[in-house]
Amino acid sequence: MPMPSETEMKKAIAERDPAFDGQFLYGVITTGVFCLPSCPTKAAKPENVRFFADIDAAMLAGFRPCKRCYFVDKGTRTDQLVEIARYIESHSDEKITLSSLAEVVGVSASRLQRLFKEAFSISPKAYQDAVRLRCFKQSLKNGDAVTDAIYGAGFGSISRVYGEADRHIGMTPKVYRTGGKGERISYACRKTALGLMIMAATDKGVCSVQFGDTESELVTALHKEYPNAELMLSSAQESPELDRWMEALDQHVSLGAPRPDLPLDIKGTAFQMKVWQFLLSIKEGDVMSYKQVAERIDSPNAVRAVGTACGKNLLGVLIPCHRVLRSDGGLGGYRWGLERKQLLLKKEQKHTEKCHQERTQLI
Repeated sequence: MPMPSETEMKKAIAERDPAFDGQFLYGVITTGVFCLPSCPTKAAKPENVRFFADIDAAMLAGFRPCKRCYFVDKGTRTDQLVEIARYIESHSDEKITLSSLAEVVGVSASRLQRLFKEAFSISPKAYQDAVRLRCFKQSLKNGDAVTDAIYGAGFGSISRVYGEADRHIGMTPKVYRTGGKGERISYACRKTALGLMIMAATDKGVCSVQFGDTESELVTALHKEYPNAELMLSSAQESPELDRWMEALDQHVSLGAPRPDLPLDIKGTAFQMKVWQFLLSIKEGDVMSYKQVAERIDSPNAVRAVGTACGKNLLGVLIPCHRVLRSDGGLGGYRWGLERKQLLLKKEQKHTEKCHQERTQLI
């Protein structure tokens, strides 16, 4: 079912109309939660509202379910699953077994696994890993040392945080070296505030996000990167995840929604992976120099290699290499053009300043 028009959705939220429940969800960027149209909570400012077709799109954009309205139908277990998710969030640094979580809901471990994945499109274990990774990134933003951030997030060892990222990357070095031989890659294009965007994904996650002027140019670049893979134009029926991922990233680029935390399927050297992982910790509105990045990953003499890793990034915006500048404040390079890099930085700075002003007004 297509989403209602923006005018209809705004009216439904203002009137808290339950007739629209199930047709769309809306997220509030100042609280980080998403709600049903009938949610009884205080109305948010229109400029802080983002619309989503379904739960997956809202969660991929970084929003959490609202505790007051999120499917409170007692005939389902969704409200209990929300509590399970919140329990995982508050105990992410602990060892949590599927059996212990299942006892809370009163079902078997295998049934909880299925119910949780049906509700959130992710397993409880993967959800905990994602929460840990968010904690790790936040610790780095707060200035904690890399080692302290890793252990504080509950990873248990330095190799776990980068090792797990490597495992989720999916594509083996051998497959990547052979041009993606044996891989099936779906792709789609969409117009954004940065121009035409192509997103491509394997069954493990996003492997490419590129920007360009024409669709043929972008598809040619994708063929060049993966010459031996089976490339196919996506449709919502064949690759619904890709469609939702594109929508979430488009809303981030064009409308200022939070950057979606999507599964990635790329491959690089161990050093490149370390750089890309760190780039994910640079928060919106902040910038760092190539030298600062090198120092923060404990490789102070690898400034040039950091620049090379940024240039090799295939995931525009998802891995925010645009937030890395030269030491003198110059933009440096950007594979998708300095004009796009400057536009991204300006949009992020403006959004950050706006959020700061709103918080100040609330205080």
